[in-house]
Amino acid sequence: MNALARCAAGLLLSTICLPFAALAADPQTTTEFTLDNGLKVVVREDHRAPVVVSQVWYKVGSSYETPGQTGLSHALEHMMFKGSSKAGPGEASLILRDLGAEENAFTSDDYTAYYQVLARDRLAVAFELEADRMATLRLPPEEFAREIEVIKEERRLRTDDKPNAKAYERFKAIAYPASGYHTPTIGWMADLERMKVEELRHWYESWYVPNNATLVVVGDVKPDEVKALAERFFGPVPRRDVPPSKKPLELAEPGLRQITVHVATQMPSLMYGFNVPSLATATDPQSVNALRLISALLDGGYSARIPTRLERGEELVTGASSDYDAYTRGDSLFTLSATPNQQKKKTLADAEAGIWRLLDELKTKPPAKEELERVRAQVIAGLVYERDSITSQASTIGELETVGLSWKLIDQELAALQSVTPEDIQKAARTYFTRERLAVAHVLPEEKAQ
Repeated sequence: MNALARCAAGLLLSTICLPFAALAADPQTTTEFTLDNGLKVVVREDHRAPVVVSQVWYKVGSSYETPGQTGLSHALEHMMFKGSSKAGPGEASLILRDLGAEENAFTSDDYTAYYQVLARDRLAVAFELEADRMATLRLPPEEFAREIEVIKEERRLRTDDKPNAKAYERFKAIAYPASGYHTPTIGWMADLERMKVEELRHWYESWYVPNNATLVVVGDVKPDEVKALAERFFGPVPRRDVPPSKKPLELAEPGLRQITVHVATQMPSLMYGFNVPSLATATDPQSVNALRLISALLDGGYSARIPTRLERGEELVTGASSDYDAYTRGDSLFTLSATPNQQKKKTLADAEAGIWRLLDELKTKPPAKEELERVRAQVIAGLVYERDSITSQASTIGELETVGLSWKLIDQELAALQSVTPEDIQKAARTYFTRERLAVAHVLPEEKAQ
């Protein structure tokens, strides 16, 4: 949980004495419809301010890519700003900036998305520009030649020259032996070096079609006006067949995998990753919500088990965390990381032993109801605070739809988390925290490689 989420949870924890229904406000009015060309549109009304966020999500990301052609989705995201039939390179951004709009894009394993936040009466401009590049992207070779150098420099700055990021990339490559999630979103440098603009053209024509996209609009709008604008601007974009795509499924028990990575760091650290399902792949959704609460139980603020026991109690580590993403298209990963307390002469082996003590305790002893309720209230409070933002609402809706789930989960997940029992926590720990599902990375300072 990041600092903002911790702060938000702290501010809202005073509500835990209220009934659960008081925490979960009535769902906001949300409407969905599909245009004749297959574009799905989800409109969520939020009339607190005359502002709207518009997002277009494409079902394509690095997990769709094949060896030798990694980085295509991210590179295409960059090139989407380089001109279409109605605007030259960078001109669409200038138009939006002059209107006071905020815009950007992002790529992940599972999706590529583009968004604008602007005054409600300027929504038509965002739609017109977005629909134009969906249909008529230019991809000038000279712009690509410049932009691929920008992307390579981005990779150097964000990954190659950042020890922790470099180590995590190597770790992820062994943590997902069977699925496309082992591919870095930015792509391997060797593939960036040999990427051709023709490959991007093929990628764009294959995946950037209305029937492979979701338009999400949240803010001070009515469904009828959004539908009219969507039909006017996106409706004429023709649908096309898209390549077949399958969920990135992982081996249930790949076996213990371990890697040692030497990077430019001062302190050794540890990365753990257990192969687990996501909500899109789980046969038992309750286990997924249990994993979400386990992550918070271990690393959900000052009173969580990792800081209480491993940091302040046993003084084994100077820092540690856990994380789990339930909203992925394929099987996910439950991760833990730790840095041994060198002042107390603790080692990676000491940190590993401490982590296993916490995990084994979850298997043998369900958490007390009081502890679980505290953690649950903290997670729910963080979600309620987060959903106060129209951008966060839109992003959650877009992500859910794009990974193969339903936007309706945004209004159902609080109740799902509320239903998790201590026994569900214990069952999930026994099922998933095994060495047969574990990938380990030991990250060591470079000088120890001599």
